[in-house]
This record gives sequence, structure tokens and C-alpha cells, in this order.
Amino acid sequence: MLGHLIYLAALAVLAVGINAKGLGEIGSFLLVLGAIGMWRYSWAMLNFLRALYYTRWRFPRLRRSAERDYARRPVPAHAFFMVTTYKIEASTTARVYRSIIEAAARSPGGATVVASVVDGADVRAIGSLFARARRRHPHLRLLIDQIPGTGKRDAMARALRLIAREAPSARDVLVFVDGDSCVPPDLITRTAPFFTDRRVGALTTDEAAEIPRGWLFRSWFALRFMQRQMMMSSMALGGRVLTLTGRLSVFRADLATNPDFVRQVQHDYIEHWRLGHVNFLTGDDKSTWFWLLARGYRMSYVPDVRSLSMETQPRPGFVDSAVALMRRWFGNMLRTNGRALSLGPARIGMFTWWSILDQRLSIWTTLAGPIAVLIATLFIDPIALPAYLAWVMFTRYLFCAALSAFRGGGFPIVYVPLLYFSQIVGAAVKSYVLFRQDRQKWTRQSADTGTAPLAVGQRLRAATSTFIHVLALGWLTLGVTLATGVL
Repeated sequence: MLGHLIYLAALAVLAVGINAKGLGEIGSFLLVLGAIGMWRYSWAMLNFLRALYYTRWRFPRLRRSAERDYARRPVPAHAFFMVTTYKIEASTTARVYRSIIEAAARSPGGATVVASVVDGADVRAIGSLFARARRRHPHLRLLIDQIPGTGKRDAMARALRLIAREAPSARDVLVFVDGDSCVPPDLITRTAPFFTDRRVGALTTDEAAEIPRGWLFRSWFALRFMQRQMMMSSMALGGRVLTLTGRLSVFRADLATNPDFVRQVQHDYIEHWRLGHVNFLTGDDKSTWFWLLARGYRMSYVPDVRSLSMETQPRPGFVDSAVALMRRWFGNMLRTNGRALSLGPARIGMFTWWSILDQRLSIWTTLAGPIAVLIATLFIDPIALPAYLAWVMFTRYLFCAALSAFRGGGFPIVYVPLLYFSQIVGAAVKSYVLFRQDRQKWTRQSADTGTAPLAVGQRLRAATSTFIHVLALGWLTLGVTLATGVL
């Protein structure tokens, strides 16, 4: 409460110090800022209202209907768990598999766990955990696939082919779990009923993160998951979320073991007009999402089921860590974004299509604000800077207050600057990776497409990426300069 009071007092002092005469001098700047703000915040308000409607009214009815239909089934769903474990601490691995054993044991239709591991120590530890669990739950099945460390996509493809040999049916479910994510014990009973709707191909759930060190990094993740809850709920109202999160997603088992689905997971790529053939190293969650999207399946969101992932800062500093993660996340998003747009609104729905388009538009509308204030401060009147700061402080505070409705109300004041950081730095990172979609890197694994010595052709592509990126920012700056009346 003290932090909020200090923040609001600082905002009031800043607002009072801005005189009307000075605002008149920067009228064109305020017009540009207001137009962008109206666009962005009307879009945010639309998603907020859709999310509230989904979580408070639509989803509870969907759950009751799905559970009623599921109860009529003579045979419950068999649950397959596919878990990929690589370079994860032994204590985390043990905790994750204990949660999976508990969820598998509670599956009314039985369960099979396929563990894809690299290290022999993980093989022994997981085998030991299941040996003890079978004394209480003899129906549990475990398949361990020890593989060479050639990448997550290869590991997933091998595990899916193992599951395909079990001949899963359309009523069964297949859970994708990352090796650092704990699942809730009632996962199957809470998610399997939604697949009584044959149009549903997959669903994903709410998330939380456990981060032992780095309070700022921990707060940033909590804020991101609050935003995620809102956006996922809004998109689910239209029947198609924008990603099937790799930490925990549930698929209809016969679809996830389809040979074409498995091939796309293992060997996904795009043909870029300038970068040529780009193989996907990361972003398996986008590959699975696009496969279902292109074939017309619905992808839902279950806001009342939550996974818990154990996260650590990939770099020593907060900013370095956040940028490293955003480069991976946004690279995955933008590599799939273009081909999803090409499906068209008639095929995937107007709201879903526009949301995908907005992922690109928001890069430039977000960057336009800081560019406009810099130009107005230097060339029109310095009062533009405090006016912009007051605007940012006011609008981001309101936005955080609205987001807190999805986490029980209330938020720490540090969320406000973290929100602005995520928006501005996130847009800058998006603009960077938009022109460098061939550059990919895991934050935990050593797999990388950007550190090896570059050949002449690769250096030329890197130079053209920089040139086009600078050119795009130049056109944006020119447009803002014209709009603010400096030119």
C-alpha cells in the first residue's frame, strides 16, 4: 500500500507540474499519442471484456456441459504423458515426475508415461520413482526412451512414435509436459471432458512459475502470466488460442500421433523470401498449434487448471535474462505468424486472424510512442517528456489494476514499470527478430544457429537484415516526424 501511495503521489506531482500553455505547444504530439493510445487501449479493453465474459460466464457453462457428456461415456479416456527431460536439476526432475505419477494414478482410464531423457542418471532416478509408485498403483505404465541429445524436436518425434505404437483412440488424451513443469493431480479428470467436442484438437492451461532467486525476474514472470490469463481467455472465446504452450498442453491422442503431425514437429520450416529455407530449431509449441489451426481444429483454454514450472534466470542480470527469453519467444511467434495469416479470416475466424495480424502491427505502434516523445522533446517543447511520463504512469497503472482481476485482485507496484519494460523492450526485440527469423537459440540447451562462424552468404543475409531493420525504423521515425508536425 505504501508503494502505491508513493507512486500515485509522484504521478499527481508530475501531472500538476504540467501547465496548459506548454501542452498547447505540443498539441500535434498529443494528437499522435492519443490516436495510438485510443487504438491500443481499445484493443486491450476489448480483450479484457472478452476474457471476463469467458472466465465468469462462458467457461463455467462449457465445463458443466463437457463433464455431463463425458459422464455418459462407457469408457473413460486413457492418458498418455510425454515428458522431455534435458539438463534439469535432479531435485526438479524428481518433483516433476512425482506430480506426473500422481496425475497418472488418478486417471480413471489408466495412464502411460513416456519419458524422453538423455542422461543415464535421469533414467535411473525416474525408474526408481516409478518402481516405488507401482507398489501402490500397479496399473501405471512407464516407457523410458534414452536418446542422444540432438534436440527437443527429435526427442518429441521419437516419443510420439512410441505412443503411436500403442494405437491411441480418438477418446484418449496425450499430455505434453516439459521436464521442469509440475502438473496438477486432477489434470485428466479436469481436461479430458472437453474432448467430447470432436472439434477440439487440443487445449492449454493456466500457468504459474516458481523462481527461488531474483525477485524482479519472479515479478516479471508473474505479471506475464497475468497477461497470459487475460489473452488466452479472450482468444478461447473465439475457439482458437494463439499458442499451445510447451510447458503443459493436452491433445487428442489420435491427432498428436498422426504421422503428418509428428513430421511437422520434427522437421518444421518456412521458406522466407529473403532468408531462404529456415528450419525451426525452437518453437515446437507453434508447430503443433499451426498443424491444428490449418486443419480447422479448435484449441481451447482451461483457466481453472494450473501447471507450475520451475524457472531460473538464464543470465546473471534481469535485463539480459528477459531479452534472451523474449528473443526465443518472439522468434517462435513471428516465424509462424506469416503462414498463419496466409490462412485467411474465412478459414480461421476474423478475430483470430486480426489478433495474429496485430502481433505485427503492435511492434510499430508501441515503438511510435517513445520515438514521438523523443522528437517532440528535442524539436518542439521539453514539456513533452513529463507529459508522456504522466500518461505512461497513469495508463499502465490502470492496466495493471484491470489485469489483477484475473489473479484475485491487487498487484505489487513494481508491476507497473515492469509492464512498460515488457511493452517497449518487447517491441524492440520483436522488431529485431522480425528481420532475423533464421537466428535461433535455446536458453538451456547448447543448440544454436547464431554462434558458428558465418559463411559469405550468411554474412550477406545478416547485412541485409540489419539494413532492412534500420530502414524500417527510419520509415517509422519519418512517419512520426511528419505526424507530430516537426516536418
